[in-house]
Amino acid sequence: MKASEIKKGNVVEHANGVWQVRDIERSAPQGRGGNVTYRFTLYSVPGGTKLDLSLRAEDELKEVELVRRAASFSYRDGEAFVFLDDEDFTPYTLDPEALGDAAGYITEGLTGCYVQLIDEAPVALQLPATVALEVVDTPPELKGGTATKRPKPARLSTGIEVMVPEYIGNGEKVLINTATGEFSGRA
Repeated sequence: MKASEIKKGNVVEHANGVWQVRDIERSAPQGRGGNVTYRFTLYSVPGGTKLDLSLRAEDELKEVELVRRAASFSYRDGEAFVFLDDEDFTPYTLDPEALGDAAGYITEGLTGCYVQLIDEAPVALQLPATVALEVVDTPPELKGGTATKRPKPARLSTGIEVMVPEYIGNGEKVLINTATGEFSGRA
């Protein structure tokens, strides 16, 4: 597959690894004999390590077939996370290393996930845009404070910490954006 044919979301093989294309920047120099170059922002599958790669339009990369299957979190098997396929209930086991930061957003009964497979083997997980998590520890709201919004730290049921608005208390469920890791509302 030529560099000029690659689109965002494609999965390619490069430097003995598998990478997903997240961003493409095209530059075409003006003047005689200018070669069009493409700058790709790639993330490794699994792992999510970032790589910047520049190629000319005629350079080639091998495309890898990545299958996405809708799945729901089922249970933990030791350290590993087990997801069940929403259609045929095939179990997919993913290690915490394959999940990376996503492990902090996985709770009992989480739905709307996609397990990414290469050659029938699970390699990565795509989370829903937001997940609802319970606040287990946050300082109390300060009474008589100013009218400004002051964020405060909150530890969630999965162990991750985020900044939440002052009015959020212990035991409340909050929506967390899985792409940025930020508070996005009450659940």
